[in-house]
Amino acid sequence: MGTSVQVTPLCGVYSENPLSYVVSIDGFNFLVDCGWSDHFDPSLLQPLSRVASTIDAVLLSYPDTMHLGALAYAMKQFGLSAPVYATEPVYRLGLLTMYDHYLSRKQVSEFDLFTLDDIDAAFQNVTRLTYSQNYHLSDKGEGIVIAPHVAGHLLGGTVWKITKDGEDVIYAVDFNHRKERHLNGTVLESFVRPAVLITDAYNALNNQPSRRQRDHEFLDTIMKTLRADGKVLLPVDTAGRVLELILILEQHWAQHHLTYPIFFLTYVSSSTIEFVKSFLEWMNDSIAKSFEHTRDNAFLLKHVSLLINKSELEKVPEGPKIVLASMASLEAGFSHDIFAEWATDPKNLVLFTERGQFGTLARMLQADPPPKAVKITLSQRVPLVGEELAAYEEEQKRKKEETLKASLVKEEEVNTGSDPNLGDPMVIDSRETRTLSDAGAAASGGYKDILIDGFAPPPTSMAPMFPFFENSAAWDDFGEVINPDDYMIKEEHMEQASMQGPGDLNGKLEEGSASLMLDTTPSKVVSTELTVQVKCSLVYMDFEGRSDGRSIKSILAHVAPLKLVLVHGSAEATEHLKQHCLKHVCPHVYAPQIGETIDVTSDLCAYKVQLSEKLMSNVLFKKLGDYEIAWVDAEVGKTESGMLSLLPVSAPAPPHKSVLVGDIKMSDFKQFLASKGIQAEFSGGALRCGEFVTLRKVGDPSQKGGGAGSQQIVIEGPLSEEYYKIRDYLYSQFYLL
Repeated sequence: MGTSVQVTPLCGVYSENPLSYVVSIDGFNFLVDCGWSDHFDPSLLQPLSRVASTIDAVLLSYPDTMHLGALAYAMKQFGLSAPVYATEPVYRLGLLTMYDHYLSRKQVSEFDLFTLDDIDAAFQNVTRLTYSQNYHLSDKGEGIVIAPHVAGHLLGGTVWKITKDGEDVIYAVDFNHRKERHLNGTVLESFVRPAVLITDAYNALNNQPSRRQRDHEFLDTIMKTLRADGKVLLPVDTAGRVLELILILEQHWAQHHLTYPIFFLTYVSSSTIEFVKSFLEWMNDSIAKSFEHTRDNAFLLKHVSLLINKSELEKVPEGPKIVLASMASLEAGFSHDIFAEWATDPKNLVLFTERGQFGTLARMLQADPPPKAVKITLSQRVPLVGEELAAYEEEQKRKKEETLKASLVKEEEVNTGSDPNLGDPMVIDSRETRTLSDAGAAASGGYKDILIDGFAPPPTSMAPMFPFFENSAAWDDFGEVINPDDYMIKEEHMEQASMQGPGDLNGKLEEGSASLMLDTTPSKVVSTELTVQVKCSLVYMDFEGRSDGRSIKSILAHVAPLKLVLVHGSAEATEHLKQHCLKHVCPHVYAPQIGETIDVTSDLCAYKVQLSEKLMSNVLFKKLGDYEIAWVDAEVGKTESGMLSLLPVSAPAPPHKSVLVGDIKMSDFKQFLASKGIQAEFSGGALRCGEFVTLRKVGDPSQKGGGAGSQQIVIEGPLSEEYYKIRDYLYSQFYLL
């Protein structure tokens, strides 16, 4: 049998809940994504708690809570200790996303599911990989290779390719085939006939307008509100799709010389943009090339101001403005409070750019028709004063005294049990005495202090002395001899200390957020419930950056996996895509329930064979681009050690027919013919060459039974000198084997 593959969903099937799945490859358990919703409901993680201790590696796809939100909690509470793999942007931006969520929650509640230290501890286990980097696992995972590939959607977003014994398992969710302002499209279509493809049905029922039409409607809606003296609130994520929105606004403001203020408000906004500036190589080709040639960084923002505190926004003069504030769900964060303030004004606009998570305020407001009023809880953290502060300090003092008393009792018990002589207050242990000749050993740290408990020496004892060590440093004509290395080390430590800030972010965390993290001022949360009359405009536009239903179906047909597993999507969308794929993609389509383990092991038998030296010495290779290929005629035998081996055939090998290897684009061949003086043009899906010869591709490109060779180029026309000349030119574009 082939490589054993099992898939077990832990969350996020037949629903829009967070994504979390176990993929087992020959007994090696991958946890692919570890998501949590903005509600941070621990009940969602019960399936994960049962298998966390069996996980051997964690793969993260995107830097948002839906894909990595539960990582810190799982490591703290469930004993998840496996190594984590992600791209650099997913690691950095995911860390900032979790910081932002923690700070947003901590400001309005006694949030205790995880702390900043828990977040740091979880992300310290992350191994960062680059796109297309083959990472070979060791020990239990020997023989397994993992590689991240471009997914689109979010910066650093990943399609994971897991390979063992020549069989590929592809995990591709939330991918985007479209090239955007800051991201390239996915490379999923470059994979052909993988053994297993795991993908989602989230957008299976949705179709999208063209990017130009969508952007025009987006900017037109915003400008109408601003010109009517209204304010625009865009609830956004911390460091994901908001980057695309910022570039759209930044470019439009620059082109039209607009002066309406734009603010990006999160607890980590400055850090987010600072990191993004250094991730240009992870963005689309135009941004990277622009920086190479002109040193122009697309995220050197001139029209978008970065804020980390709502008080800074309140200082801005009244008037039309745009605020991009976290969280997109409106469950917490700055967007929650700003919505409560702005929703009552008919001139204002709340523009949603992604579907709200199920059960959130954003999802409620996106209903058709939207509610006319919503109940909201406004909370804020205020310092303790008066009697409350005194009671808090008294409680802290009492806890400290109890802790100190407990430690003294414990120390006394240890000392009493270790040496009976310590009951006498002035008995000096002979092991602690030192002679003057021992003074030279002081530099080596061999001395222990003499501890005396009491002040009245017994008559039989010598008077105790404080430890005294003679300074044995070397001197020369210029004074004491010093070691310069000691001072060099101190300077390095000082530089590191000055560069590092809270949370291992290399000093890139803004001062305001750092002060919030380090603030120990006694405080409490004060909450008020109010009913908000929703009079402002509510608009939803799809800027999620995911492929739509039609594109998903086309891509799946092109990839043509041997077995397909569908996850993450509503029940209706999942069933719709499942039925479509059964008819048009492959006969083996699975849509498992939570906790259901499905076996998607390949039906093909895989064997390892050794290429014998006698066989390879007679093989003639031919150059094919960056590769070398050859015909191999052999028969299977066994070596002395019992391993299968390919040996030369005993009888003469039959002759081989000539094979043309390669593929060309008709547009490229048209240009080639033009360079040879032959006029060619496209007509009715075919390439007309000269007066009488026509070239056309036939065959279904989605049928991958024979690889790309299932498409053929047919030459039509009367036999003539022109016909043979064009045929020779066509053959020259291929490799003859």
